[in-house]
Amino acid sequence: MKTFTAALLAGAIAVAGMGMTTAAAKAEETSPFRCKEGETYAMNVMVSGVEYWFPVYEMFKQAAHQMGCKTVYTGTPDYDVTKQLATFEQVLAKQPAGVLLHPMNPDPFIEPIDRAAEMGIPVVTFAADSPNSKRVAYVTSDNFREGATAADTIAKAMGGKGEYAILENPGQDNHDRRVSSFIRQMEENYPEMKLVARTATNQDPTRAYNAVLTMAQAHPGLGAVFMPEASSALGAAQAANELGGKIKVMSVDVNAKVLDMIKAGQMFGAINPNQGVQGYMGFMMLFLAAHPDLIDPMNDYKRSGFNPFTLPVIDNGFSIVTPENAQDFYWDAYLKRRGTKGIDE
Repeated sequence: MKTFTAALLAGAIAVAGMGMTTAAAKAEETSPFRCKEGETYAMNVMVSGVEYWFPVYEMFKQAAHQMGCKTVYTGTPDYDVTKQLATFEQVLAKQPAGVLLHPMNPDPFIEPIDRAAEMGIPVVTFAADSPNSKRVAYVTSDNFREGATAADTIAKAMGGKGEYAILENPGQDNHDRRVSSFIRQMEENYPEMKLVARTATNQDPTRAYNAVLTMAQAHPGLGAVFMPEASSALGAAQAANELGGKIKVMSVDVNAKVLDMIKAGQMFGAINPNQGVQGYMGFMMLFLAAHPDLIDPMNDYKRSGFNPFTLPVIDNGFSIVTPENAQDFYWDAYLKRRGTKGIDE
């Protein structure tokens, strides 16, 4: 009797479980936060082989897959705004549900972003912006706060006094903000920190290497060099080490080589935006913009016909990378842990 009762109970639980599974599946199918069959979102960047984009796309892709959507990774391998614009046009021609875009320069993208909006394709920018366009949201770490934090970190390590230099990439919006806020933070809070040189290296490690050698020769007391991106950091750090390792090199963004140098004590440190949050929140913003019927705010959107979803900026935050935590930022280890194919899927 006990055996029969136990078997009966197990069967009842199994049937109930099947019912719950079916109910859950139906609820998922009818959820408004699900994509239609074939609904696809694109990510578009310049210099598509740069490692920075990969974690962004990884979490962009994850958010999409969690909602039954498809994604594609697009862009140009070149640092060329004309070529990136061409790839953006190619994306629009395929009528995606939305585009997560890192515009190389703000103004050249105004017209194509506005045209995408007219086509019903929302665009969300990330890491760099086109603020005068009709993009619906901008996801970024606060570039001004990044620059200021880098200045604080270097100034405190130098005891609040000394000489520093800047390597820069003029014309790229987010890079310009990082540099301007770094200098302003130094001027306003560390009067004994003196800017002695600044050179445009445009993300070229060789130019950065030569620039630091030249700066150090002209200014023997040079104690630190800051740059708003990772590529220049490689050349700058190499030069600093050849000069005896007394110059503190700090960048924004990291890659495997930069991390190796930080771990080895050959580079002072870096500021790294939380790329995964950029990608995840970027997708969520696109989905909401593509499905404005999910939002019914108390405003005049029905009268004006304006998409009720717009969000000027979302701050995804950042980390300070040091020899103590550099190991946590390697892309290959992250990808292995997650068991995915990165930008190839």
